[in-house]
Amino acid sequence: MEIHAPGTLKLPASALTIGALDGVHLGHKALLVKTKLRAEQLEVPFVVYTFDPPPKVYFKNCQMITSLDEKLNRLEMLGAEHVIVGQFNEAFTKQTVSAFIEELHLIKPVEIWEGPNFQFGKDRKGTIDDLRAHFNVGVLNPLQCDQGELISSTRIRKLLLQGNYSSAKKLLGDVRHISFLAEKNFAV
Repeated sequence: MEIHAPGTLKLPASALTIGALDGVHLGHKALLVKTKLRAEQLEVPFVVYTFDPPPKVYFKNCQMITSLDEKLNRLEMLGAEHVIVGQFNEAFTKQTVSAFIEELHLIKPVEIWEGPNFQFGKDRKGTIDDLRAHFNVGVLNPLQCDQGELISSTRIRKLLLQGNYSSAKKLLGDVRHISFLAEKNFAV
């Protein structure tokens, strides 16, 4: 797996998913597996675009579920061939929708897979429809747990803060990529 800064990777074609992917939980895994499958079917590289820190951590100063290294290890285990890591900082928050789309054109995605609520760009003004104006975009419905609640990083973070590691681990799935340090940070 190769790791790239934004704007440095150029490909003739790719299958792409974009997201914070904090925790790389079961919902993320479904999206990653779908994107990988489509990459294999289309015979193009499987690319993931993620952020460090995740936007929610940057804006709301909440605890990350996984470190960047842990996230990258998990993405590699799930078959990502290229990972673009955007350093989420003040400059990145000012990137316009059109600038982000222009950057994506460098990797020529033949398909992009996202969840239904995906937003991007300055003030989260970019939508699935904005992506569809330039690319072929598939939307995967969010996964729900047995109780019918959506699997999300926010929900997992809340469970960890409550000390409910068992429930959090069920939503995370394979937890080999999560250090004990992360759990200890949540316990504080």
